[in-house]
Amino acid sequence: MPSVDQLEKLLAADPDDAFVLYGLAQEHAKQGHAERAVEFYDRCLKVDPAYCYAYYHKARTLDTLGRREQAIATLKAGAKQAQVVGDGHALSEISALLDEWT
Repeated sequence: MPSVDQLEKLLAADPDDAFVLYGLAQEHAKQGHAERAVEFYDRCLKVDPAYCYAYYHKARTLDTLGRREQAIATLKAGAKQAQVVGDGHALSEISALLDEWT
């Protein structure tokens, strides 16, 4: 995975690149910057609501922040979106985590 600096350069060239936004969210989450990660997951989902794994990882990140109810709402939105776009694999993972938390 490219570094945060590399991803930010890519983002400067195309601020609406969902893949880059998701990558930045993942990198910030990995580095323990959960609030910043959530911001990038939100930006990713605003640009591409069908980016199903952003819902899953955003929910996990929200949970690390002690925001389980918001995480569950995120998973529910992700499950709906995964159904709409026909992403069975994402739906399965999102549903499993949702079942675990509810």
